[in-house]
Amino acid sequence: MAVMRVKASNSKPKPAPAVETSASIDTQIEAFLKSGGEIQQIAKGVSGQVYGTTKQITIGKK
Repeated sequence: MAVMRVKASNSKPKPAPAVETSASIDTQIEAFLKSGGEIQQIAKGVSGQVYGTTKQITIGKK
């Protein structure tokens, strides 16, 4: 009798569901503030991105 082999699925496993809720985040924020932490208010439109030289390579005739 021939042995049949079942091929495994090629699909990726599903990611774990999000476990953080707004209530647990509020609890963490409260604990952070009670421990002496400070939250900074950043103005709207301000970015933390630093602009420097580009890493793009330009190919041209010499």
